[in-house]
Formats: sequence, C-alpha cells, structure tokens
Amino acid sequence: MRTALDLDDDARRAARPHRVRPAAIGLVLLLCAVGVTAAVPVAGQESASSPPFLLAPPPQDGPVVVRARFDLYEINEVNDGTETFEFTGALTLEWQDPRQAFDPAVVGVEEKIFTGDYQFNELATGWYPQVVLANVSGLYQRTGVLLRVRSDGRSTLIETMNAAAESQFDMRRFPFDSQRLEAVFEVLGFDADQVRLQVDADGGGALIGKERVPQWTITASSVSARDRSAAATDHGGAASALLLRIDVERQSWFARRLVVAPLVVIVLLSFSVFWMDRASLGDRVSVSFIGILTVVAYQLVTSEQLPRIAYVTVIHGFLNISFLTMCLTVVVNLVVGKMDQQGRNALGDRVDRICRWAFPLVYFSLILLLMAVERVLF
Repeated sequence: MRTALDLDDDARRAARPHRVRPAAIGLVLLLCAVGVTAAVPVAGQESASSPPFLLAPPPQDGPVVVRARFDLYEINEVNDGTETFEFTGALTLEWQDPRQAFDPAVVGVEEKIFTGDYQFNELATGWYPQVVLANVSGLYQRTGVLLRVRSDGRSTLIETMNAAAESQFDMRRFPFDSQRLEAVFEVLGFDADQVRLQVDADGGGALIGKERVPQWTITASSVSARDRSAAATDHGGAASALLLRIDVERQSWFARRLVVAPLVVIVLLSFSVFWMDRASLGDRVSVSFIGILTVVAYQLVTSEQLPRIAYVTVIHGFLNISFLTMCLTVVVNLVVGKMDQQGRNALGDRVDRICRWAFPLVYFSLILLLMAVERVLF
C-alpha cells in the first residue's frame, strides 16, 4: 500500500514545471527553418517555378526567326600547316518571345539584364537559341555573355568568344595564294523549319581590330546565312547556319626574299661551269653538285612551311625547275669532259658557248611559263 508520504511526493512532482530537453527544441527549430526556406523563393530564381513551356521555342506559325550578326574583333593566327585560323569576335542573337513580356511598372525596370555565366545560366528564364561553331578546331572559349530581355519580350543575347576553326586551304599558288577562311555557326538541336537564322543588312563581319596578321593581309570579310545538313537536329534535317567568311592574301615577299631570290642567284652562279676549263671536269662537277645540294636544302626548308599536300604548288614547281636545270649542267659537264678526252676540243668549246646563253634563257622561260600556267589553271 502507498503511504501518505508517497502521496505527498506525487503531488510535489505534479506541481513541478515540465522541462523540455534542448535537443528537442533544436530539432523543432531546424524543421521550421527548412519549411520557411522552401516556402520563400530566392529572388531571381524564377526558373525553378517557371512553367515548362518557357523552356521550348515560342509557339508561332513557321520557324522562330533569330536575327544574327557577328562582329569580328581580330584574326589572331592563320596556320596553313594545320589549315586552321584563330579569331576573336562577338556573336549577337535577337528574337521575339511574347512569353517573356512583363510590366515595367510592376518589375521596376524597362528591361532585365543578365550579365555573366552565373546570371545567364542560373537566373535567366526561358528558351534561347544555342548556336555552336560547327567547324571548331580544339579552341572554343566563351569570354563573356550578356542577355537583355525587354518588356515586350524582345531578347538579345551577346556572346564574345575566342575560337579556332578549320578551313579548307588551296595551296597550289603558294606563295602567291589567297585563301577564304570560313567559320560556320549553326543552331544546335533544331531544324531550319523550327529555328531560322536571319542576317540583317548590317550583319557585321567587318574587322574592327587590326587589319593584318603575320604574313597575311585581310582583304574582305562578310556574314551570311544558309541551311546546312546537320545530324544534331530534331528530325535529322538541315539546320540554319551563320557563315563568317574572311578573305586573306599571303604576303609573298617573305618567300621571295628567303627562297626565290637566293635560289635564282645560286642557279645562275652554277652556270659559271660553262666558262671553266674543259679539262677541269672534277671542279665543274663539284660546282654543279653544290648547287644541287643547295636546292635540296631549300626543298626541305619549304616543306616545313607547307601542309602534307599531294598536289604541286608554285614553289614546288620553281624548286623542281631549278633542280632539273642544275642536274642538266652535270650532264653537259660529262659530255664536254668526254669530248676533251677524245681530242674534240673545238666541239667542246662550241657546246660551252651555246650553254652559256641557252641555260639562262631556258631557265627563265620555264619560270615564266610556270607563272602563266598557274594564273590560268589556279
């Protein structure tokens, strides 16, 4: 049985205030904080709660027209060995999306501006056309991005870049060649009947920075739009593309000064064997072989400046003409030496006299013929 003392202890225990453990209090506060954070959206993070249809192109009759321009800042390098060129510029895209329209009186600004990768990737809402460099060659660096959304839904995306693109070179007229460099930007993931690029009258393309690169002179640049077959589209059809064309002309003075002019002098000096004594066959042949080895050395130097191409260029033709001409001097030296051994000195002297003017005449005639052929064919 419980005694009166036990009943008294129960009464005091019931009257004592109930103590809540600190751990329980902390757990309750943490749950409340999580609930409040989930309920209150972070400023600008509208994409998490935006309707899914904002991530698709704006619905309309026909393709979404995206006006595009490309401002060329600089040509950093033209590498004919790898048939690539590196450039810097800004790509501007403008399109209309009524779903992005807003009331300036409510928002407080006339247009929304998203600057930098974080704001563009994390805070900007809605769809935008993703344009990629189709013929990229390793380097593609986006140096800046800016998105402007006006109250009527007109959006402008500006992206600056430093990239390298592959382009087909025609080196047959080297070192007097001109090249057309092309950079192809295409819409990723959409056919031309869904999203179409359109270039305005002032579509950019004009070089804003320097007009020269080492060994090249920029003669013209332009921007145009066209359809291009692409696999990474919605239905595997043609994609709309933006084509940047840059016409450059090689400065041939470098090759003429270091290859053509010295080699012409060496070939002419090798013709001095026709003024040497008939009996000194060894000396005559030595002079001719020194000229031949010099031409071979120039061929090795020139091959380092050219890509591994199968066709013959103008500089190759010039080197081959010089090489064959000096090989013929060796043949003439042997013939004249044989005549000297047989005692036909008068005939040997006559051959030397004819070769003194015939070899230079034939040599320069072949060079002029080569230049005429390359202008007609190439």
